[in-house]
Amino acid sequence: MGPRIAVVGTGAVGGYAGAHMAQAGEDITFVDFWPENVEAMRSKGMKISHIQDVPEWSTDPLKALHITELQNLSKHDPIDIAFVCVKSYDTAWATTMIQQYLAPGGFIVSLQNCINEETIAGVVGWGRVVGSIASSITVDICEPGHVRRASGKKGEGHTVFRVGEVHGRVTDRVKEVHRLVALSDSAKITDNLWGERWSKLVTNAMANGMSASTGLISKDILTNDVLRGFGARLGSEAIRVGQALGYQLEEIHHIDPEIIARAGEGDAKATAEYDAHRLEEANKPGGGAHRPSMGQDMVKGRRTEIQFLNGFIVGKAQEIGIDTPANAALTDIVTRVEKGELEASPQHILDLRLN
Repeated sequence: MGPRIAVVGTGAVGGYAGAHMAQAGEDITFVDFWPENVEAMRSKGMKISHIQDVPEWSTDPLKALHITELQNLSKHDPIDIAFVCVKSYDTAWATTMIQQYLAPGGFIVSLQNCINEETIAGVVGWGRVVGSIASSITVDICEPGHVRRASGKKGEGHTVFRVGEVHGRVTDRVKEVHRLVALSDSAKITDNLWGERWSKLVTNAMANGMSASTGLISKDILTNDVLRGFGARLGSEAIRVGQALGYQLEEIHHIDPEIIARAGEGDAKATAEYDAHRLEEANKPGGGAHRPSMGQDMVKGRRTEIQFLNGFIVGKAQEIGIDTPANAALTDIVTRVEKGELEASPQHILDLRLN
C-alpha cells in the first residue's frame, strides 16, 4: 500500500501538486480553511488548467476537510506524509494541528515559499522535516476548486520541484516525495536544500513585493527600465547576504547569481547581460503575463508574506552586519500598502532615492 498523504492548505501549489497525486490514485486528503474550496473539491474535484499547451482536466470528487473537521482524521489510519502548503505566517499552527495525526514514522514536507523548515522543526523536531521547493511554478487558485497555471509544463526546460533533506543526504523518504511531486512536473532530489531555498527566496524577493507594491503583473515590471533595475538591486542584496551566510546558490531566473549581484551593484557588463535575459523572458509568448503570489494576495485583500521574504532578508543581513536598503524600503512600502496607508502604484518604486 502507498503512503497516506495529507495536503494542509489547498491553495495554488498544494492544489496543483495534490490534484496530480489524486489523479494518479494516491491516498490523499486535502485540508483547507476556505469553505467554498472544500465544498468544490468534495462535490466536483479539483480543476487544473494551463494558459498554454496542456488541456484542462479535473479530478474525481476528492476527500477534503475544512480545518474545523480535522479531528475526523483520528478515525482513520495515521498520516505518513503531510505536505504543509500554507502561507509562512500560518506554518507553526498548521504544523501543530496536523502533527498529532502523523504515523510514528510520519513526517512533514514544507512545500512553501520562504524558509519554514526551522519553524516546522520547532514543532515536530528536525528528524521529521523534509523540504520541497516549487520553482517558477506560476499558479493561482482563481476560484473554488480551480487552480490555473500561467504556462504549460516546464518539463526538461526547467526543473520545477527540488526535494531535499536538511542534512543533504539522499534518503528513501526523499525519493518518495520526489516521486509524488514528479507526478505534476519535472523534479529532482537535491543535496543542497539550503542553497536551493535561499535561491528561491531571492527569486521571490525580486518579484513578489514588486507586484504587491506596484499593482503590476510581471511583464509590466520587467519591461520598465527603472523597475527592472530595482529588481536587480533587490536580488543583489539578497544574493550577497546568502553568500555571506555560506549558502551555495543555484541559478536564479536561469542566470548565474553573480551576474544579478553585479548588475544590482551597477556593473555595466553584468547589467547588459541581466537586462537582455529578463527582457527576452518578458517578450516570449505569454512571458510574464501573470501576477506573482504576493500581488495576488494584495488584490484579494489578504495578508502578504513580505516579512518572511524581503523582511527576512533584512533581518538576516542585520545579524551579520550587511546593509540591505532596497529590501528594507520594499518591505516598508508593501507593509503600508497592505495596511491601506498607500495605494498600490509603480510610483512608490520610481520615486525611491537610494544610495
